[in-house]
Amino acid sequence: MEIVLMVVEFHLAGCRTLKEKRHRLSGIRDRFGKESNVAVCESDYHDLLHQAQWSFVVIGLSRRKVDQTLAGIDAVTTRVDVQVK
Repeated sequence: MEIVLMVVEFHLAGCRTLKEKRHRLSGIRDRFGKESNVAVCESDYHDLLHQAQWSFVVIGLSRRKVDQTLAGIDAVTTRVDVQVK
């Protein structure tokens, strides 16, 4: 069994409220929060408008499966209206 932690930091240019920040990032939580082998949470910068840090814990029976899931997370995070640090 493989367990991997992936931490992603985002820069949200032009965010005016915390509500807008969470709205821009909600697609990530909605997409990966439903997968049985992924745990996702906003792990830092909760009260900052222009920064966010999200942590993903991925569990799989093989490293190949975990790597596929991580690649999917990476692909989705680059399509969100934020800059990945």
